[in-house]
Order: sequence, then structure tokens, then C-alpha cells
Amino acid sequence: MNWLDKLERKFGRYAIHNLMYYIIILYGVGFVMQLIAPSFYYNYLSLNMEAVLHGQIWRIATFIIQPPSSSPIFMLIALYFYYMLGSSLERTWGAFRFNVYFFGGVLFHVAAALIVYVLTGISLPLGTGYLNLSLFFAFAALYPNMEFLVFFMIPVKVKWLALLDGVYFGYAILQAFLPAYGGGAFGIIYKANALAAAVSILNFVIFFLASRNMMPYTPKEMKRKREFKKKIRPVNRYANGAMHRCAVCGRTEVDDPDLEFRFCSRCNGDYEYCQEHLFTHTHIQ
Repeated sequence: MNWLDKLERKFGRYAIHNLMYYIIILYGVGFVMQLIAPSFYYNYLSLNMEAVLHGQIWRIATFIIQPPSSSPIFMLIALYFYYMLGSSLERTWGAFRFNVYFFGGVLFHVAAALIVYVLTGISLPLGTGYLNLSLFFAFAALYPNMEFLVFFMIPVKVKWLALLDGVYFGYAILQAFLPAYGGGAFGIIYKANALAAAVSILNFVIFFLASRNMMPYTPKEMKRKREFKKKIRPVNRYANGAMHRCAVCGRTEVDDPDLEFRFCSRCNGDYEYCQEHLFTHTHIQ
């Protein structure tokens, strides 16, 4: 993805590291707010496009504090779950790419709400459901064989859970065109929701279907790398047994097995960098 590489070179230093940590804090604030004043979020902070167009532009940002659950127990589980998803994606992609993916999802949510309002006149209060779903789809695409314990005892691979979510997501779009839902006021609402669902998830589609730079992270490529590493016997270059070390942060594959390392052709010498600093470091001449 050449355009993303160019953006990272120019703006990579502005990326928010550990972004999901701050998002989880916002979810927590939203949950507390929901307990204290249940209607405050929907009246003043939700993504109500009619209100946005009448001057309440802060809703474009404040809607993301909607918590993923209203139950205290499930809220704690959800916070841990989404923090794990987001931090894993950031470690794999690097902070800048994860920032682009997450905030791209936020922008597509705003675009979906605007398109629905313009075409149907309905101010659909989009929350963070589809945004979190896009994180889960991305995680499943990168780690399809990781297992989660459903009901804390049934091991299920992520790819099957993502497939079920995909079927449900597809049905949310399909039902707008079914005869039982296609007419009257309810038909317009279903069509509005279907349009919002399709637009909201575009960040996942763009990143994974129109990106050549994500190829190193596809399941097939990651499996090939693991099998290749098993066949060779590495020669340790550093005292801790590592072969690679980032010249900026000093991390090695011993510190984080998921890190990718590359040599910089513009640096004068044998300097290696992790994926977070490959495009953002100062070249050594």
C-alpha cells in the first residue's frame, strides 16, 4: 500500500501509541455515564446527524464513548476482549497503521450516518457496534486459528466466530431487500440500517481487499514464515539469543515474537529496524 507508506513517512511520528488503552478508558467513562444519566449520551453525545448539521459537531467524536455492553460483568469482559484485539493489531501493524484503521472506521461511521440522513431523512444513531466488529474481523483475518473459550469452556477458533459474525452482518444488509421488510416506514428503517452497516465496515474492506502491503500478514504467508523458521537453524547475533534488533527501540524477536524486522537501504551500515520504526527513523549516513 504505497499511499500508506508515504503517509507513515510523513505523519508516523504523530501516531498515538497504545491507542486501544485510551479507547477502553473512553468506554469506561461512557459506561459510568450510562449508569448515572442513561439518556445523556443519546441526547447530547450520540452520532445524531440531524443534530450535527444543526451545529452540534462534537457528536462526530463523542459517539465513540458508547460502551459495548450495559451489563457490568459483560462490560468487563468486553473491555478486556477489545483491548486484546486492538493491542494485538497494533503490535502486528505498528501504531500508525492501527491508528489509520481505527480512525478510518470512525470516519466511515460518520459518512454512513450522513449518507443515510441525506438519502432517507432518518437520523440513525450509529454507535460503536460496527466499529468493534471491524476490529474483530481484522483480528480474525490475521490470527484465524487462535482459539477463544466460548462460555469459558468451549474452545472455538476465531475464524469460525468471525464467519458467524459475517453471516449475521450479511443478514442485516440482506433483510432490507426481503419482502417482509421492504415496504412502509419499517422498510425505510431497515434499508437505512443496511446502508449504514455496509458503509461502516468499509475500513476492513479497504485494508484487506485493496492492500498489497498486508500480504505479509495474511494467514498463508504467516504460516509459510513459521514453517521456514522451523526448517532453518538460526545463528544468534546477540547475547540474548536474538538474530534481529531494532536500532531505534532495541527490541528483538525474543522480546516480541510477532515483530518484523527489515534493513534500511538508505542507512550507511548494517542497521535493522522493527516495523514501527522502519519508515520513521532518522537515516544514518
